[in-house]
Amino acid sequence: MENEKKNEDTVIEKIEKLGSLESGDGRHKIFCLTIIGEIEGHNVLPEQSKTTKYEHVIPQLVSIEESQDIEGLLIILNTVGGDVEAGLAIAELISGMKKPTVSFVLGGGHSIGVPLAVSAKKSFIAPSATMTVHPVRSNGLMIGVPRMMNHFARMQARITDFVVEHSNVTAEKFTELMMNTKEMVTDVGSVISGEKAVKVGLIDEIGTLSNVIESLYDMIDEDKNK
Repeated sequence: MENEKKNEDTVIEKIEKLGSLESGDGRHKIFCLTIIGEIEGHNVLPEQSKTTKYEHVIPQLVSIEESQDIEGLLIILNTVGGDVEAGLAIAELISGMKKPTVSFVLGGGHSIGVPLAVSAKKSFIAPSATMTVHPVRSNGLMIGVPRMMNHFARMQARITDFVVEHSNVTAEKFTELMMNTKEMVTDVGSVISGEKAVKVGLIDEIGTLSNVIESLYDMIDEDKNK
């Protein structure tokens, strides 16, 4: 009884601190990783902000890939975006995993959440979810010199190249969505629905949690039969 209580406390602690959970009662053992709120990079965000810390996520991804027990990874996203470098680093790690990976956008997969959503081998979005596509931007003082503009252009190219490589959207369509001036009041970009995200090729399918888990199970079965 005491061991059961300790195990339960450990599970609760993992959810509270890292937003992650290993499942063990389904057809396969999968790891559920949540990326929520704002993605925190090199700068610590205010305590009242909901954050996903990249220094927590990166070791988890390495551990999942190396684990003999975990058979697949489910990434659930409800993020406003955040640090570009940190988000892209996490997306690169997910895209490079050999294990079956499926992402599921709930609520929102905005800004740098877009590369994270497409980084999995298969991506889903909830019917009510949205995604915001916009150019790289920065808070605070910036010096408007060509070198700074070139830096932003190169960073944007990295994101565009990654999204195009890991989804079915074209570079032209992604750029069109990014540079749209008719939709957002104080910025350029597009807020697209789940249906449109699938239509333009950004996300693979609209689905529910059961669809997502079943798809991940099928991928694991297929991987085992190779």
